[in-house]
Amino acid sequence: MKNTYININKRQYQGPLKPIVVICIDGCDPEYLDIALQKNCIPTIENFMEIGSYNIADSVIPSFTNPNNMSIVTGCPPSVHGICGNYLLDPDSGQEVMMNDVKFLRAPTIFKSFQEINKKIGIITAKDKLRALLGAGLKINELNTKCFSSEKANSATLETNGIDNVERWLNMSIPDVYSSELSEFVFASGLKLLEEWFPDVMYLSTTDYIQHKYAPEDKEAIKFLTMIDNYLSEISKFDVTMVITADHGMSAKHNKNGDPQIVFIQDFLDEEFGTNSTNVILPITDPYVVHHGALGSYATIYFNEKRIYNEAFSKLKSLKGIDQICSKDEAVKRFDLPSDRIGDIVITSSEKITLGKTKRYHDLKSLKEPLRSHGGLSEQKVPFIVNKPINLSSVKDLKNYDAFFYACEASFN
Repeated sequence: MKNTYININKRQYQGPLKPIVVICIDGCDPEYLDIALQKNCIPTIENFMEIGSYNIADSVIPSFTNPNNMSIVTGCPPSVHGICGNYLLDPDSGQEVMMNDVKFLRAPTIFKSFQEINKKIGIITAKDKLRALLGAGLKINELNTKCFSSEKANSATLETNGIDNVERWLNMSIPDVYSSELSEFVFASGLKLLEEWFPDVMYLSTTDYIQHKYAPEDKEAIKFLTMIDNYLSEISKFDVTMVITADHGMSAKHNKNGDPQIVFIQDFLDEEFGTNSTNVILPITDPYVVHHGALGSYATIYFNEKRIYNEAFSKLKSLKGIDQICSKDEAVKRFDLPSDRIGDIVITSSEKITLGKTKRYHDLKSLKEPLRSHGGLSEQKVPFIVNKPINLSSVKDLKNYDAFFYACEASFN
């Protein structure tokens, strides 16, 4: 059988010999798996690690949902695909906007190339904020492509999503957006697609609601991974190659009393240099801030008054809780970011600290549990699991966005 190759975003992929399933478990810090393994709660994942392949990979910075999901499905960093946060200061309009619109995507997804070689595509994401980006450029129809979210499954249409009446089809009600069931809906839908439609390429992306609320040792976190493991067991009964990774890790961002630990960057700069001299952007911001309060480990700063740049840089660098501070040029080079979509400075916080704008900006009353969040270098490490043997130990600088490359390669084993 002659191999088919596709070239996309300066990478060459083998057309998969057998169906591939790439799974992004949102916020799955390796520690969650470590503790679940110790408790013998995830036998399927443990089996994949033993008979298949396992390593730790890096996510892209900022370690947020949108940049990493889009890196996974394009096989490249944000400097190429352009999605460098959930939220940005749009250089074209000058407005602060959500980065969910397809217009912000600068590179094609791997799905588009697979579709061009007549592969059936299935894409299911928990939150609808990703659905349009993941399906960008695809010709959607019920015969070859299905792309929908758990959140908006009840409004899916054949024309837009390649499927309709999802609740009736799955015999499951649409879960609350702030629930573990939103992710279960993803797995249940993926399993049913395999049973009835058998896509050649499938991507499943969950939500990190549980990881924001619960530490790895908490029973709710263990229960969540057990649920996932049960679905993986069912999916593994099909002759598919699976790669399981995450978009980012997760860290506790609170003190011993459970109070959030925050450096309010805009408050600090306003006090030092006056209001309106700078504008702090928090790219973790999205429509779903109840579980993290728009507090993450990464921020970018625009200077309205360039004369204060050097002094501000120096003072920010000495601020307690700051891990890394980079100029625009340094951040572009170090983190592979698009230069026109970040500010004059990029900051990441230390492991136990988050970055905020002002005390008035954040609604901390919505945080019902001690804050857990992500975005910086301390949340960059993620698991990378393949259910078939492949040599990952020799791979230098393994990235989560290598998932489809190795899924295709492993499909020949």
